[in-house]
Amino acid sequence: MTVAPAGPGLSTTIDALRLHDWQLGPGQPTLVTDQFSAADFHLIVDDRADVHISSKDGRFYLGWFPNGRPGTDGEGWTVAVTGTGAQPGYRMSFDTATPADVVAAAVACVLAASRRV
Repeated sequence: MTVAPAGPGLSTTIDALRLHDWQLGPGQPTLVTDQFSAADFHLIVDDRADVHISSKDGRFYLGWFPNGRPGTDGEGWTVAVTGTGAQPGYRMSFDTATPADVVAAAVACVLAASRRV
């Protein structure tokens, strides 16, 4: 039986299989909320200390629920964009333990794709 010599391909595969140190825990929510300006968005903090941010035109919504959104199983963040009569909107949610860096990146993509009409 012949065994192929260990080359750069095998080394790369072995490195890819090694354990990683993944970012865990909610992190700093201001990484998300600091992306919004008072000129374009409304901010409300309710009696449960949940944070609600909406665009002034009402088509974008972000909710942060540090203790979980009521009626859900651990939903910590909700991002929603309302559609139009011709185009459906979308919604995404993240668990309370999702790192704020991940949510901030998703929100940044949504904001970058928006344009004034």
